[in-house]
Amino acid sequence: MTLPEQRPGSPGGAPPRPLSPLSDDPEVSRLRFELAIDAAGIGSFDWDLVTGRLTWDEQLLALFGFEEGEFGETIDAFAARLHPDDRERTLQALQGAIDTCGDYAAEFRAVLPSGEIRWIEGRGRALTDASGVAVRLLGAGIDTTRVREGEARVSRVLETMRSAFFALDRRWRFTYVNAEAERVLHRSREELLGGVIWELFPAAVGSDFETHYRAAAEAGEERVFEAHYPPPLDAWYEVRAWPGPDGLSVYFLDVTERRAAEQQARDSAARLALVAEVSALMSTALGSSTAEERALQRVARAVVPVLGDWVVLTLSDAVDGRMRDVASWHRDPALRTTTATYAGLRLASVAPDAPVLQALESGRLLTVDDVQAVVRPTLPEGEVRDVFDVLAPRSAVTLPLLARGRTLGALSVYRGSDRPAADAEDVRAAREVADRVALGLDNARLFDQQRRLAEALQRSMLTAPPQPDHAEIVVRYQPAVQAAQVGGDWYDAFLQPDGATVLVIGDVVGHDTEAAATMGQLRGMLRGIAHRGDHPPDAVLTELDAAVDGLGLHSMATAVVARVEQTPEQRAAGRTTLRWSNAGHPPPLLLTPSGEVRTLGTERGELMLGVDPGARRSSSAVEVARGSTLLLYTDGLVEGRDLLLDEGIELLRTALAQLADLPLERLCDALVTRLRPEGLQDDVALVAIRLHAQ
Repeated sequence: MTLPEQRPGSPGGAPPRPLSPLSDDPEVSRLRFELAIDAAGIGSFDWDLVTGRLTWDEQLLALFGFEEGEFGETIDAFAARLHPDDRERTLQALQGAIDTCGDYAAEFRAVLPSGEIRWIEGRGRALTDASGVAVRLLGAGIDTTRVREGEARVSRVLETMRSAFFALDRRWRFTYVNAEAERVLHRSREELLGGVIWELFPAAVGSDFETHYRAAAEAGEERVFEAHYPPPLDAWYEVRAWPGPDGLSVYFLDVTERRAAEQQARDSAARLALVAEVSALMSTALGSSTAEERALQRVARAVVPVLGDWVVLTLSDAVDGRMRDVASWHRDPALRTTTATYAGLRLASVAPDAPVLQALESGRLLTVDDVQAVVRPTLPEGEVRDVFDVLAPRSAVTLPLLARGRTLGALSVYRGSDRPAADAEDVRAAREVADRVALGLDNARLFDQQRRLAEALQRSMLTAPPQPDHAEIVVRYQPAVQAAQVGGDWYDAFLQPDGATVLVIGDVVGHDTEAAATMGQLRGMLRGIAHRGDHPPDAVLTELDAAVDGLGLHSMATAVVARVEQTPEQRAAGRTTLRWSNAGHPPPLLLTPSGEVRTLGTERGELMLGVDPGARRSSSAVEVARGSTLLLYTDGLVEGRDLLLDEGIELLRTALAQLADLPLERLCDALVTRLRPEGLQDDVALVAIRLHAQ
């Protein structure tokens, strides 16, 4: 490295003066400043307020289009190049700086001799003499044409956009609003520009708009959201707000129509789902008035809030035809008890021409747009009017529940003042719901009538058991809870001439009138065959099988025939013989005095009746002590959709052991309840005999 040559020292050997940094050299600093000014396109001026001479540098002269020596160095020469629309404003800004001895700032257009227009931003400051009077104004001007042209292009784009746009400064004042924003916000630019958004749109305070705008400004992150502005705009907006150095830019679309279409689609889907749900709910309205009311209560819960704010369902009693409000529901949990109270009072309180009574009497749909004006005056003073006022309905639709020309009840749907009255789609859906409810109720009642008729017919074929002196016999027949057809299950118990007791359990394949007729024939033939003498059970089934074939019954059935017989010696010893034969039926169960449960025979017996008239039959026998219990039953007790046969028989064995100490009547009832707590899926018949202990 070569060191710079040292400058000659002063006499006496004094050290040389160190070189000054470039920044300390006035000439260098001036040169750097001028280069920067030229590069930035800035021109300077000096206005002597005492002499009136206005001096411009070459850069400023070029900005205004003056040739060398052309500029007159007066304020009038400057004013002559100003755009007419900007002249007065610009000169006032200069005069203001002079009068206040302060700063000057203005942006204006200069019109060049060629007709070209340039935007120039001028800035300056007034200088004063010792007395504080302005004597000079120094300043500069910069060409902002490109910036202005860029802003103009952006503005043209923003103005032609079909989306609304506005800009806010950091004090939340509107600085720009495009034409679409004027239209959407229902305000002109003159009203908006310079105004504070929270003052011009007070409903935005505390809303999603304020939350997201402030969050975007504070976090410096874009926010996209949808929000509703209440009347007078009453519209939904999709908003995109992004922060910038000068404030917040907001782009937004009026999406009210889109939201309405989406809501309409959701409402339509909800109405369709409601109709399907009501159809499913009414399929359970079977068997009794209690079941009907439970189903209607579930319907009331489903209807709210899809069709209304609260609902009351009226039902005609199947016996006496009286109308009762049996179900109600409100979307507000706090008002459900009040709704139920009103439902309990209204029919006894409303006027004879009340909408619900008109609908019930005429069978026509009725709509009430102003319930307060139509219904409230007809209510008597007191509790019913008080609860009505608490519920505060505004509109209502009442629909009769019609089926096969009969009015079974009514559906009343109410809406409050914050919800518009039901439109055509709502009414159409409500009518569909009412029709489904009515059809379900009518089917349920018809079904119940058929079930009762079937049960009565079935029971008419099943006689009461005898009560011999040596034993107690109990029989049970329970139809399925959801079946209306005559079944093929049967039981029988009778005494033979020699004193033996015969027990029979059977089940004809099928659930129809043909099965019931076959059951009656088989039962009668078996009685006749067994009653002729001391035929063992296998012989009885063999002859019965032959009769089925010979008479051409073309039916199949399972059966167990059991014979309780006792010799004089066995009577003296307290012993009894149980002899049985099984044609494809679930096995009998024996409960011993000690509480042991035994299965008699195999899981399934020999071939069922009606398959092969030449099938071999056999009997089995077991000797039992006094106090023993024999149980015969049909498969409806131990088999179903939710229960396999083997599992069901094992459950029955367990239950029989656990309930062994119960009297025979209670034991039979308890077995049905224990094995089928949810109700029977199939008919059940059973017959039990308990030998007396003494």
